[in-house]
Amino acid sequence: MAPARVQQDDTFDYIICGGGTSGCVIAGRLAEDLNATILVLEAGPDSADLENVHMPGGWSNNFDSETDWNIVTEPMKAVNNRQVKLSRGRFLGGSSGVNGTLCIRGTKQDYDDWNLEGWSGEEMWKYMAKAETFHAKDWHKADTNVHGTSGPLHTEPHDLAPISELVKESMIDQGLPYRADMFATGESPHGCGDVTRTVYQGVRSTAADFITKGYRRENITIKTDATVDKVILEKKDGHLTATGIAAIQKDGNRVEYKARKEVVVSAGAYCSPPILMRSGLGPKEELERLDIDCKVDLPGVGKNLQDHVLIFAFYEVNKPNLTNDHLVYHDNAVASTYELYKEKKTGLLSTFPFGVFAYARLDDRLKDVPLWRDAPRQPGRDPMGLLPNQPNVEYWNTELYGGPKQMTDFPVNHQSAFAMCTLLFNQHSRGSVTLKTADPLANPAVDHAYLQDPLDILVMSEACRLGNEIVMQGSATKDLVKGSWPPELTHHTHTTREDWEPVLREHATTCYHPSGTCKMGADDDAEAVLDNRLRVRGVKGLRVADVSVVPRVNNGHTQMVAYGIGEGAAEMIKADAKANA
Repeated sequence: MAPARVQQDDTFDYIICGGGTSGCVIAGRLAEDLNATILVLEAGPDSADLENVHMPGGWSNNFDSETDWNIVTEPMKAVNNRQVKLSRGRFLGGSSGVNGTLCIRGTKQDYDDWNLEGWSGEEMWKYMAKAETFHAKDWHKADTNVHGTSGPLHTEPHDLAPISELVKESMIDQGLPYRADMFATGESPHGCGDVTRTVYQGVRSTAADFITKGYRRENITIKTDATVDKVILEKKDGHLTATGIAAIQKDGNRVEYKARKEVVVSAGAYCSPPILMRSGLGPKEELERLDIDCKVDLPGVGKNLQDHVLIFAFYEVNKPNLTNDHLVYHDNAVASTYELYKEKKTGLLSTFPFGVFAYARLDDRLKDVPLWRDAPRQPGRDPMGLLPNQPNVEYWNTELYGGPKQMTDFPVNHQSAFAMCTLLFNQHSRGSVTLKTADPLANPAVDHAYLQDPLDILVMSEACRLGNEIVMQGSATKDLVKGSWPPELTHHTHTTREDWEPVLREHATTCYHPSGTCKMGADDDAEAVLDNRLRVRGVKGLRVADVSVVPRVNNGHTQMVAYGIGEGAAEMIKADAKANA
């Protein structure tokens, strides 16, 4: 039975479909023009009273509930037909309220490689800095030239646990020199350093801050618990034009809102493609299969799905209190830890438990491997398509036991454990997002195709081998490891790529960086959904602005990319409105 239709006469200048990271930034910046009216539609609830959004250590408690999109992949052949849970924030602020709080921009070359006007490395650095207010700490040697000082997003460096200081020493010992602010400057592809976090004084800063708190303006209307079904498209002056949207409220009723100027779809790499497809914008054959009238045949919608494949390899340590396990798993420690947070906004729950980070180039380690040596490559680039100033992989340690939800072997008997996390950049494998049904309340089918390309498995296996060497041979950690955790695992004895390949196929998971499914591109790029100003091909008054627009995901994390895209999109929307006035 179709939901009841509720006619609404509400009309706004701009409608933002999705109150996540980029969407909130765009709404906040457009609202700086007090004569503009903006509607933000968010499928989930308001986040103001969601404690586990604002308390950094409570992040995982937002999952597996109404505050999670609860998307699960299709079975993926190269990882033993496993399905992987793809948790995403479903509330105002979106995944900026559940992510790892990490500000890892990648390198400027990553964005130069997009080769799109308006999105160079220099321009993206400017957009990302605009979003930020950076708070320094005496011990951290920050490069103040790359950090912002006046944005709604508050950031600060992370104070390392003892285990992280030791991992840092081992990284340096194994050839990854320390460069304090390398993840903000984006100038080093090989080394270790500190990572700025979207936390300030114990409270997580999210994209919702751009339209709430001190930035709540009267010209912004926020509608939560409203799932966008489709964009309303009409012929105007001979052009297919976005004139509004249709959404489903929590009570099941259907609502429609009109847009005078533009509709901006900002629902993320998994949810923006379904909105376009339900609107009749996408691969013609796929739409017709679901009896959706194809208004513009855009074969790239839902294609080009990318992520960063991730492995957690845990090690048990033989000394107490180096990790933070004793502050949460041992005895009744979690109660006192929680009380400390409630009273003073300090302690374990005021932080996200990731420690020191590193980038590494692997071409010297792989140069004699036939698959690497003989693989096709572009001039000056390695077989993964990367220049010498771009990293192949990233490492970091956890400061206690914990990670993906399937990790449940908590060290409750006074054991201590930490992980060396290994993350693959610039994977060759590409996945897809497709509609299972035209029902707007149904999740799409997501296939990430993890490790499908042989080069991906080769590079990731070598990366895990190096990560294990850092722990097991590094001067500060080699004598601390009691064994792998849980004890039945044997990661600490894995010394070859062949040792690591079955581990990858059984345990590789997501780093929650889905990207690329509505990509920007040049006019001759048949898979491009958008032009370089984020405008949907064949439609006037419609843009997509979130990490789905990136042609190739950066060699870093995607939080700051989402903020940068939001800032860049807002500037472009304002400029185009002025030009068309």
